Amino acid sequence: MFKFFKDKIKQAIANVTKKVEKEAVEETEEKKEELREEEIKEEIKEKEKPKKEKKKLVKKVEKEAVAEIEETKEEFKEEPKEEEKKSLFKRLTEKITLTKISGEKFNEIFHDMEIALLENNVAEEVVERIKSGLEKDIINNPIKRNKVSDTIIASFRNTLEAILSIEKINVEDLVKNKKDKPFVFLFLGYNGVGKSLTIGKVARFLKDKNFKVILAAGDTFRAAGSSQLVEYANKVNVPVIKGKTGSDSCSIIFDTITSAKAKNYDVVLADTAGRIHNNPDLINELKKIVRVNKPDYNILVIDAMTGSDVVQQAEEFNKHVNIDALIITKIDTYEKAGTLLSAAYLLKKPILFLGVGQESGDLKEYDKDEIIKSFGL
Repeated sequence: MFKFFKDKIKQAIANVTKKVEKEAVEETEEKKEELREEEIKEEIKEKEKPKKEKKKLVKKVEKEAVAEIEETKEEFKEEPKEEEKKSLFKRLTEKITLTKISGEKFNEIFHDMEIALLENNVAEEVVERIKSGLEKDIINNPIKRNKVSDTIIASFRNTLEAILSIEKINVEDLVKNKKDKPFVFLFLGYNGVGKSLTIGKVARFLKDKNFKVILAAGDTFRAAGSSQLVEYANKVNVPVIKGKTGSDSCSIIFDTITSAKAKNYDVVLADTAGRIHNNPDLINELKKIVRVNKPDYNILVIDAMTGSDVVQQAEEFNKHVNIDALIITKIDTYEKAGTLLSAAYLLKKPILFLGVGQESGDLKEYDKDEIIKSFGL
């Protein structure tokens, strides 16, 4: 999962590290030369010191005993104090082993990471958020030369954790805590995003939690819409109510909810036709479905290949109905992380699940820590 993202970011961090280390080597040589000059000056001072003191001693010889003169000479032979030696060594090692990255230099080296993020369809706003996080941790902060890569990775990971720290929704608790059954989930999304398959997966997930689930085949716009959902329902052994192609989608969903109440079902999962922004009939139908059936949760299903356009899609649906949560599909076939990162940061909506395959069990609950781990960080 997210192999493309992981490989690109890994290479970008390696490139950045290489550039920083190259700069550090050049700086080190300069600093070594500066420190050598300082050492030479210190040595000269130590050598000149006795000469200056000797002039004073000549006068002192006239007044003091030879024994006192000899004693004073012995004092000149003392080695520099250990603290002074240590201080000089400490300054030397600190200057050689530590490096600092200026703002100007950071902008140059961030270019590799920016390209890697854009290649993963990460929205520009998210790229800027990642950049600001790195700037805070890296610019003008002393970094050990052998820890440049570790420092960048740690900062990058912390920023991603912040981006992915969206509200966590427990679907099981949602259903359990509703007093008047059933809990109605309405699924929205464009054709081809995998709504029907996703509904089948969610049906299995809830059934495995011992909930009674029934499906509503509300996609009556396409001839294959209802038949696809019936196929997935059969695979997980849950009932489905459907109508003929072109029949009223709102009525089918209403009948399903009515049946669920009568037969004490816990959950209704309702499909809808893929919205086309320039098709007013479908848009009006969607508004009617929400107005009449009052679903508890409107879930927007998004294809991972959507990339940064996820915001545009969400806004399109939000014009007509409120989106409560997201499910992102096809994570397994499109290993760029742009859609996920852009959705989490820009939409601020809970992400319930990630679709990771074609089987009914190929559904992962949203887990920030697992995602970070899959990034290789």
